[in-house]
Amino acid sequence: MADTQAKDGYYYTEKHEWVKVDGDVALIGITDFAQNALGDIVFIDLPKPGKQIKAKDSLGTIESVKAAEDLYSPISGEVVETNASLGSNPQSVNAEPFDTWMVKLKNIQTSELSGLLSAARYKEYVSKLD
Repeated sequence: MADTQAKDGYYYTEKHEWVKVDGDVALIGITDFAQNALGDIVFIDLPKPGKQIKAKDSLGTIESVKAAEDLYSPISGEVVETNASLGSNPQSVNAEPFDTWMVKLKNIQTSELSGLLSAARYKEYVSKLD
């Protein structure tokens, strides 16, 4: 999977989540590598707004035809919104993993971003998994 996509302007975890910061809000989703490994996504369980999340805490579960995996938060913050369209259309993550956010956090700890991978470092990390 050396041709895995990773977009600049996003931060990545070694567990294959991404975070994109927009002002004081962070959008979180899964990477192209993750959605490809999971296969067809059939269900996503996400937290309710108001929940306080710490970096590396579970945000919910993603189920596919192959497996069920936990989704982990790359940074700390408060869940302000979940992507409601994923309830009826979870497979949109397979089509557009970088355009399909799952959770929005506010009151984020931007200092934690320095511990995450850039697009170039993430691509390098993924290339070693082959």
